[in-house]
Amino acid sequence: MTLIPRQRLRCLTLAIAASFAVVPIAQTSAAPVRTAPSPLPHIVHKNGKFALMVDGAPYLILGGQANNSSNYVDVLPSVWSAIRDMKANTLAMPVAWEQIEPEEGKFDFKWVDELIRQARQNDVRLCLLWFGTWKNTNPNYTPAWVKLDNRRFPRLIKKDGKTSNALSPHAKTTLNADIAAYSALMKHLKEVDGQRHTVILMQPENEPGVFGSVRDYSPTANALFQQPVPQALLTRLNKQPGTWEQVFGADADEFFHAWSIASYIDQVAAAGKAIYPLPTYVNASPRDPDTTKKSVPGLFYGSGGPTWNVIDIYKVAAPHIDFLSPDIYVPESDAYEAQLKHYRRPDNALYIAESGSKDIYARYIFTVLGQGAIGFDPFGFDYTGYSNYPLGAKDWGPEAVKPFSRVYSLFAPMAREWARLSFESEVYGVSEPDDHSAQDIDLGPVWAAKVSYRQWEMGEAYWLRKKDDLPKGSDVPGGGVALAKLSANEYLVTGQNARLTFSVSKNVKDRAAIFERVEEGRFVNGKWVMSRVWNGDQTDYGLNFTNRPVILKVKLGAYIF
Repeated sequence: MTLIPRQRLRCLTLAIAASFAVVPIAQTSAAPVRTAPSPLPHIVHKNGKFALMVDGAPYLILGGQANNSSNYVDVLPSVWSAIRDMKANTLAMPVAWEQIEPEEGKFDFKWVDELIRQARQNDVRLCLLWFGTWKNTNPNYTPAWVKLDNRRFPRLIKKDGKTSNALSPHAKTTLNADIAAYSALMKHLKEVDGQRHTVILMQPENEPGVFGSVRDYSPTANALFQQPVPQALLTRLNKQPGTWEQVFGADADEFFHAWSIASYIDQVAAAGKAIYPLPTYVNASPRDPDTTKKSVPGLFYGSGGPTWNVIDIYKVAAPHIDFLSPDIYVPESDAYEAQLKHYRRPDNALYIAESGSKDIYARYIFTVLGQGAIGFDPFGFDYTGYSNYPLGAKDWGPEAVKPFSRVYSLFAPMAREWARLSFESEVYGVSEPDDHSAQDIDLGPVWAAKVSYRQWEMGEAYWLRKKDDLPKGSDVPGGGVALAKLSANEYLVTGQNARLTFSVSKNVKDRAAIFERVEEGRFVNGKWVMSRVWNGDQTDYGLNFTNRPVILKVKLGAYIF
């Protein structure tokens, strides 16, 4: 283990740079070394749409997040095998504060270097999860010299005066220590990956907030709570001046805590971006998406995290965080899609930071990508034998990965094309609801579409002599369809376990829709290559998708009747 004191870090870095034309980590990769750096990954925003730019072009994250304790070199073979089977192009992996700074002021980046090297060998990009002051609201991943020293790094105080496990967001000592460690990590990433950009996204802190309390009630926090609400937040929310309680009433404690945590995280992110400005996001321990339900902060969800009701607070307090993301572990279709609506905003890129690993969650990839998301990243994908049931799948192995692999197999061959169309054109997507009901898609002024489920590839349901003669496995909702607009009458289409039919819009009179041409094909170096044309039985009953990976280019026409 190589331990590097902070005061020696810069000098040693300069010496290494002078000694080698390319940093050592690049030399150990099987991939060719770039002679010139590609553009830095970044988020672009236009007309309410977002793209994650990687190597100068929109990039679609088809991700998989490893289990929390898989962030060690000896475990990586069990991670890569699952990511390969999943057909993922991005791995989300923790980097724990306790790993890189076990002794204060001495840094060890061996784990980071090996992770990057192996990611390059596997042709996979990385999203690094900084487990610092908060990881699922607790400080368990901070070094022992932090989490065992309450005097120097004080914990949050509950309303009854008891000490919480969570660290206080009002301690400058904790903030400064976190900034120093995160800054050292970003400095190292710039040195070893600044030309290759294997790491494309950073998550500074993980599910911040607190359980068991609404906010910090320490003397420092209480004094700040009595201060006026910052003018920038008042302007954003169109509120009149006053203290937190005067302005926000019953929500004051939670909103104050969200402001405190967001401001803290922003300072960590800002320090990192000043060194190496990779895009950043923060994920939320979810709040019930139903606005009519009573959902108690600190009891039903982590109070102070970027839940949907405080997104505006985070946008003001944390301008160095590029977007906020939900962790969704509710399998019910109504609740899942309601959560998406809260985070799909003109000022916020949609990205599912975590989702359940049960097979029933794979269907939501169609909805998520059809709503213009920059990526999807379900949790717990490795073959270490750990199961987070009941949130995730019961048993782990290749069979558990297959439902996600089947959907990723559709998007992986056209990931760059889909990302570009999502940003520059229009995309649509639906997932099979729990009741298997059909769904209508409004494609604009001329065309409309309908998606139905539990259909055979040929014929109509009323043809069946037995009404329960349904396709095998269709009792569990798992279907979906996604479309991307190529031109006024042309769409790129994919799906599974679903039937897609087109019609003219209700606004169009005396016309009926017809397929002008339906091509099955693939993308090769960004160019569409046709393999065959669908017609006859393959189109007379709509476009029927099974578990076989299929991408179609559909051109629509209309005739007078």
